[in-house]
Amino acid sequence: MRPLTDPIGAELAELAPHLLDGYAAALPRARVTVATRLAEALWREDLGDARARFRGRRHAFDRVLLDPVDADPVDLVSHEGLRAELDSAVHGLALAYARRSEQDPGHRAAAAANGVADLPALLDGAPPDERTVRLEQLAVEGHNLHPCGRTRLGWGTGDMIAHDLESESTAIGFLSVRPELALGDDLSERLGVAVPGGRRLLPVHIWQLRHLTGRHPELFADGTLRVLDQVLPARPTAALRTVLPAGATYLKLSLDIQVTSTRRSISIASTRNGPELSRVLSRLLERVPGGERVLLMAEPMGVAGLLEDGRQLSTIARDGLGGRLAPGEQPYPASALAATDPVTGRTLLAGLVDRYARTRGGSSSAAAAGFLGEYAALLLPPVLALAARHGIGLEAHLQNCVPTFVGGVPHRLALRDLAGLRVHQPRLAASGASLHLWPGSVIGTEDEAVLLAKVAYTAFQAHLGELVLRLGQSHALDEAAAWQIVRDVVDEALAGHPDHAFYTAPTVPHKALTRMRLAGAGDLYVPVQNPLHDPLR
Repeated sequence: MRPLTDPIGAELAELAPHLLDGYAAALPRARVTVATRLAEALWREDLGDARARFRGRRHAFDRVLLDPVDADPVDLVSHEGLRAELDSAVHGLALAYARRSEQDPGHRAAAAANGVADLPALLDGAPPDERTVRLEQLAVEGHNLHPCGRTRLGWGTGDMIAHDLESESTAIGFLSVRPELALGDDLSERLGVAVPGGRRLLPVHIWQLRHLTGRHPELFADGTLRVLDQVLPARPTAALRTVLPAGATYLKLSLDIQVTSTRRSISIASTRNGPELSRVLSRLLERVPGGERVLLMAEPMGVAGLLEDGRQLSTIARDGLGGRLAPGEQPYPASALAATDPVTGRTLLAGLVDRYARTRGGSSSAAAAGFLGEYAALLLPPVLALAARHGIGLEAHLQNCVPTFVGGVPHRLALRDLAGLRVHQPRLAASGASLHLWPGSVIGTEDEAVLLAKVAYTAFQAHLGELVLRLGQSHALDEAAAWQIVRDVVDEALAGHPDHAFYTAPTVPHKALTRMRLAGAGDLYVPVQNPLHDPLR
């Protein structure tokens, strides 16, 4: 096994010497975490000799939890691009572990001083969007199914310290351009930023601004791009390019770095489709079962700066949750449910189920079953109905969902980020709805299998699959019984509809993230065994 390269450690001595010891201590753990996740992905997607080489317990949708793989993940693959991404993931994760080890004692001390039992209780008085972002910061390992959840290609050590998930804040800068160089909505009034001389406003992530200054100095020198004096502090979210300034408006900003397998700039199509999709979805949610319990975090405005391919200076404004929740209604980002609460040492999900048990009553395992049933009944009916009735396949994975709870009981579901959904044009047209997508938008499809695979992977595999796994660990919830609970919700939601057969078939498509990276192509799927086919067999 080759020694790991260390692009971060040498820089920490100058930039953040207090993190050096924690970083060095965390490197072996980070290496094992990334190697294990990679081996699990190789096993799940049946790549190479993974199924013969690694041992572990097999779960729903061919998810396997392997014994820790004590190896350099770079040695498990030969693809040079993926090897670089894995190396970045290891060192980025080690730095994240080190930063959390410094931050978490403060949470425990604050909880003790305020006499509260866990971090969510400590945040109960915070505005809902700030609370959501603070809880997102617990999901330190990133995407639950991707081995490169902490890949940050394009960022140096100082950039990660300044702008990554564990950072207290980042910032938004602002450019002005001639009107013909901005395509879309005028965000100046919404953001309270005045633009002189009849020019147009382009918000930009502060890192991206510096990146473009170095990449295109001539455009700043000749006045094509003019930097405004105003800088707006903002909290980074788990998506990194999406940030939360003070107030209820999130901004999704172009960020030309690679996170997981994707560079995080934003297409022109996304800036124009967001407002259109928000308008249509708001109306359609009023018509589908469970839609009244959905809080759409709409994307009412977007703008693209017409530099290069239009991806470098694009912005999407997203509505927050401020002023939209009832007293006692608390949001939890679903991506953090499996994360460890630094106060209790248990997952946020386990704490929620304990709250649920106090509200509903019953034993621990009964509470877990009841919680899962109510959660699935919140998530699935609107998601399945939008696809079945209107041809809109939401990307309802953990990262895009913010369920709310009252006393631990699932109450409402906030949905965010519309760029990855799929629209089946024939179904949409047959429903009588009209939707005008930007020409060439990748989210449009004529293939029903593409629509249904999007829903099956995100809602069932990536989302509910994670919850079932964690409830088994924390509350001994039987896995087969758990999937029967989910199957009952599917049966009721899709009684008599042809989609039911797709979601309950013996195998379903699994988005093969590692195969996609190796192929360098678009979405690729492999068949995996489906626990919804006959859960209690």
